[in-house]
Amino acid sequence: MAWTREQAAARAAQELKDGFYCNLGIGIPTLVANYIPEGVNVTLQSENGMLGMGPFPYPGDEDADLINAGKQTITELPTSSYFSSADSFAMIRGGHIDLSVLGAMEVSEGGDIANWTIPGKMVKGMGGAMDLVAGVKRVVVVMDHTNKAGEPKVLKTCSLPLTGAGCVDLIITDLCVFEVREGGGLDLIELAFDVTLDEVTAKTHAEFANKLTTAA
Repeated sequence: MAWTREQAAARAAQELKDGFYCNLGIGIPTLVANYIPEGVNVTLQSENGMLGMGPFPYPGDEDADLINAGKQTITELPTSSYFSSADSFAMIRGGHIDLSVLGAMEVSEGGDIANWTIPGKMVKGMGGAMDLVAGVKRVVVVMDHTNKAGEPKVLKTCSLPLTGAGCVDLIITDLCVFEVREGGGLDLIELAFDVTLDEVTAKTHAEFANKLTTAA
């Protein structure tokens, strides 16, 4: 049985370390904030100019002036700070953010990521995606293993316009976890509950090595 969105987000939250400054992309990555491990102190950064985001508000408690980069309403903490978008991107481009958790439409076996546009479809812009994959110390992708048509999203080569090349460190899907080797290449290191190696192989176009601690 594949992981749910929440379970995939919880697995991604295991990549958070105490003291990290972390940026969460839109979609499944925003759920990671709900699963920060107990005892781990993480500061969430939003590229629209906020450091130290609180949890999502309860219905009726929303403040339209408090939003993240994905236009979702959020809450502030006693330690929250606000600054210009220019300062925010200086943090990102200067290498001061430890981890970015992003969604993707495609990822290649070389660690390339495509997550900002599909040619011919309306798009508001790339947002901070290109800066995040270029300036952040570690990039984790969380996404469904296949698209809505059932086609693989983990590929030998991305077919969509790239957001960044060779920048992804870890891929977490609803089926499994791939680690991207330095210089390219994928290692399968974890399977979701009751998911088989055969299923992952059938739904993955990229080449990968089976590095599971228990044979699947």
